[in-house]
Amino acid sequence: MSKPDKKILERIKNLREQINYHNYRYYVLDSPEISDAEYDRLFDQLVELEKKYPELVTPDSPTQRVGAAPLDEFKTVRHSLPMLSLNKATSEAEFLDFHRRVLELSEAQEKKIKYTVEPKFDGLAVELVYRKGTFTIGSTRGDGVVGEDVTLNLKTIKSIPLRLLGKNLPDLIEVRGEVIMNKNDFERLNKQREKSGEPLFANPRNAAAGSVRQLDSKITSTRPLNMFAYGTGRVEGKRLSNHWDGIQFLKKLGFKVSQHVELCENVNQVESYYDKLLSIRNNLPYEIDGMVIKVNEFELQERLGELSRSPRWAVAWKFPPQQENTRVKEIIVSVGRTGALTPVAILEPVRVGGVEVSRATLHNEDEVKKKDVRVGDTVVIQRAGDVIPEVVKVVKSKRTGKEKRFVMPDQCPVCGSKAERPPGEAIHRCTSIACPAQIKENLAHFVCKAGMDMDGVGYKHLEQMVDKKLISDQADLYFLKKQDIMKMDRMGDKLAENILDAIDKSRNPSLTNLIFALGIRNVGYHLADVLAKTFQSIDNLDKQSIEDLTEVHEIGPIVAESIYNFFHNSKNLKILEKLKKGGVKFPREKVKFKEAPFSGKTFVLTGGLDSFTRDEARKIIEDMGGRVSSSVSKKTDFVIVGKDPGSKYDKALESKVKTLDEEEFKKLIQR
Repeated sequence: MSKPDKKILERIKNLREQINYHNYRYYVLDSPEISDAEYDRLFDQLVELEKKYPELVTPDSPTQRVGAAPLDEFKTVRHSLPMLSLNKATSEAEFLDFHRRVLELSEAQEKKIKYTVEPKFDGLAVELVYRKGTFTIGSTRGDGVVGEDVTLNLKTIKSIPLRLLGKNLPDLIEVRGEVIMNKNDFERLNKQREKSGEPLFANPRNAAAGSVRQLDSKITSTRPLNMFAYGTGRVEGKRLSNHWDGIQFLKKLGFKVSQHVELCENVNQVESYYDKLLSIRNNLPYEIDGMVIKVNEFELQERLGELSRSPRWAVAWKFPPQQENTRVKEIIVSVGRTGALTPVAILEPVRVGGVEVSRATLHNEDEVKKKDVRVGDTVVIQRAGDVIPEVVKVVKSKRTGKEKRFVMPDQCPVCGSKAERPPGEAIHRCTSIACPAQIKENLAHFVCKAGMDMDGVGYKHLEQMVDKKLISDQADLYFLKKQDIMKMDRMGDKLAENILDAIDKSRNPSLTNLIFALGIRNVGYHLADVLAKTFQSIDNLDKQSIEDLTEVHEIGPIVAESIYNFFHNSKNLKILEKLKKGGVKFPREKVKFKEAPFSGKTFVLTGGLDSFTRDEARKIIEDMGGRVSSSVSKKTDFVIVGKDPGSKYDKALESKVKTLDEEEFKKLIQR
C-alpha cells in the first residue's frame, strides 16, 4: 500500500472542506453555488482517495454519512443536563399568566424581561455532542434524563454538520434540535411505501421519529430528514449570555436554525408574533403546532429555575387544533399495556391538518356519555396537540334517529376477563395481568435494556412464547427449558441457547433496572433510580405508605399512589414471589460510607468554581447522598458560593441559609 504524500493529504483536506461548505450551502442555506454534477465529481474524488488510503478516513469525513452495519439494539445515553419538556399555554390569558409568574419569581422589572420566540416543530427532539468541533455522539430526548444513542442515524442527515464551521471552536458543545420531515417529502415517502406494500406513516412526526430510530442506519440514510437546531445544553470554552446569542452562534457553526426566530422586547410583540406565525402556519413546508417562548437572558433563566419536568422560564403556546367533520362508523374498545379499556371511534376517513384520520379516541365511558357520541353520528374531530385525533362534539342537527348508543363492556374484549372501573377512576381496566393485550407489551418492557436487559430476546420471540402458551407472565421466563424454546418457529439449537443464556444473565439486575422492569404506572427509568437510591431495596419500597412516598423529592401524589397500589395488588405480589423462585436476585442498593454526610441535604450552586465545573460539583453532592436544586427555598440546607454569584446568594442571605465558599465546600467533601 502506497504511503500518502503531503499533496495527497492536502487534497483530501481541501476536498472535505469544499464538500462540507457546499453541503452547508445546499442543505442549510438552501442556496447552492455549484451544480449537482460538480458536487458529485468532488464527492467521487474524495471517495476514490479514501479507498486508496483507508487509514486517512476520519469519522467527520462527508463520506461517512452513508450508513453503517445494522445494530442489534440502541445503547442508552444520559444527558449531562436534562432535556426538559415544556409547560403549555393554549390562550393569551395563559401566556400572560406565565409572564406574571416570570416577573414574580425572577423579581425582575418588566422592561428587563425579553423573550425569544420560535416555531414549535412537530418532530423528534435530539441532542448532538461536539468535542473540539467534531460530532461525537447523538441521542434522542428519551425520558429527558436518558435517551437512545442514534449517532449513526443522525450522521446520515445532511443538515447536521459532522464538523463545525469556523475557528476557535468550543471545547465541547451540546446542541439540541428537532429532526423533522417536510410535508411534501412525507407525502412522497408514503406513496413509495404504498407502492411497495409497506404500512403508511400516520404523519410527518411519526415518519421522522421512526426513521431516526431505525436499527439499520442505511434505511435512515434513504429518508428525507432535516434538523433545526433550537438551543444548547452544556457548553465549554465559549460563554453565551442569552438564548438569542446562542441561536446566532449555532448559525455560525453551520447549523440550520429557523428563519422565524425573533427577539421580543415585550408581551405585545410576543402576541403579535403568535398571530403572524398562526397566519403563515399552513404555508410552511413543515408541520408546527405552536410557538415556544423563552426568557432570553440565561442569568434570569437560572434565577427562575426548573420544576422536576419543565423549566419555569419557557412555555409552549399551542395553536388551536384543526378540525373537520366526519361520520362514526363503529365504536370499538382497545386494551392498552396497563389494561386500560379505551373506546375508539372508527371513522369515515377524513384529512385533518394534512393527515388522513380514520379513528379517534373517545378516552373513557364518562367522555362518551358527556359528549353523547353514538354509532352513526356526524362528529367534529381534531388532532389534539395536532397529533392525536379526538372527537370534539356531535353535530346533533344531522341525526336521523338510526344512531346507536355505546355501552361499555363488562368483559375485556381481548381475553374475556372481567373489566372493572376502580373507585375514583374514569378508566375501566382488565383484571387479568395475563391478558394477551397487556402481557406482550409488559414482557417487552420487562426484558428491555433499561429493564432486565435480556439481550437477544426480541418482541417476536415474546409473541411466540405467549401465543404458544410457553409463558403467561414475566416470571415464567425464568422457568423455561430448552425443549420449550425449541417449540418456537424458526428456532435453532444455538439461538435457543442464546435466549436461555440471556435470561440467565438477567437474574442479577441492578435495583434501578428491576424497579423499572416491573412496569409500575408512571414510573420511568429516572424515577426508578430515585426510588432505588432512596429505599435501597424492594422490601423497603413495598412497606411505604402514600404519605411516605410523597416525602421523596420528585414523587408526587399520583406517582405515590401508583407505587402503593402496585405493591398492594395480590397478583403483583405473586409475580414478585415467583421471580424470586425463578432465581432473580432482589438487590439491596449499597450505600457508600461517604454518602452519609449529605443524606437528605439540599444544595444550591451559584457563581463559578475554580477546582471543578458545576456539573462535577453536582455529581459529588449527588454521589454523597445529597441533591442539587436550582433555586433557594426554605428546604435549602447549603448555598455554595463561587465567583460572581447571582441573586441566589442574596436570597440565601435574606433567608439565613448557610453559605459555603469553595474552600469550605472542599473541606466538607474532604477534597
